[in-house]
Amino acid sequence: MSAAHIDLIHMISNAGLMVKFVLALLVFFSIVSWAIILIKYRYIRRSFRESAEFTEFFWKSRDLSNAFAKAKQLHGSPLARIFRIGYIELKKTSQAGSAFQAGGSAAPADQASEPGHHATGIENVKRALRRAINTEMTRMTQMVPFLATTGNTTPFIGLFGTVWGIMGSFAGIGLKGAANLATVAPGISEALVATATGLAAAIPAVIGFNYFMSKIRIIETELHSFSADFLNIVERDILGLERRRG
Repeated sequence: MSAAHIDLIHMISNAGLMVKFVLALLVFFSIVSWAIILIKYRYIRRSFRESAEFTEFFWKSRDLSNAFAKAKQLHGSPLARIFRIGYIELKKTSQAGSAFQAGGSAAPADQASEPGHHATGIENVKRALRRAINTEMTRMTQMVPFLATTGNTTPFIGLFGTVWGIMGSFAGIGLKGAANLATVAPGISEALVATATGLAAAIPAVIGFNYFMSKIRIIETELHSFSADFLNIVERDILGLERRRG
C-alpha cells in the first residue's frame, strides 16, 4: 500500500465528525451518480441501436403491419414504441369506420364515406403520437437530473466540509497557542479532502449529464421527425383513397 494511500486514510480517520459526515454524503452522491451513468449509457446505446434497426426496416418494408410486427421485437427502441402506439390508434380508428384497415389497406366504401372520419382519425393518431413522445422523453430523462444536482451541489458540500474543518483547525491552534506549519498543516490537509471529494463526485456527473442530454435531444428530434413522416404516410394514403373514390 502506497504512502499516499496510507496518508489519505489517516487524514479521513482523523477528520472531525462533521467532515466525516460530509465525506459520507459525497461518497453517496458519487456512487449513485456512477450507477445512473452506467444505467443510462446502456439504455441510450440500446435506444440508438434498435431505433436505427427499426428505421431501416420501416423504410425498406413500407408495410405497416410488417413494421408493427418488427416493432414488437424491439423493446428498447423509442421509435418502435411510438410507432406501435400510433399504429394501434390507427387500427382503432379503422375499426370505428376510418379509411384504413390495420395493415394500411382501404376500408369498405360504406365505412369510408362518412365525412369527418378521415380528419378525426388523423387527429386521434396525432394525439396518440404526441402522448407517446412525451412518455418517451419522460422515460429517457429519468434520473438524469440527479447528475445535474450532483454536479451543482457536491463542490459546495465539499467546500462546506473544508471550511468546517479549517475552522476546527484554527480553533485548535487558539487552544494550543501555537501557529507553526506543523500545527496548521495536518488539520487543513484533512479538511481539503472534502473539497477534493466534492470535485471528484461533481466532474463525472457534469460530464455524464451533458453527454446524456445531448443524446436525448438527438433522440427527441428523431422521434418528432419519425412522427411527422408517419403522419404524412397516413395522410397521403387517405388522400389517395379519396381521389380514387372521387
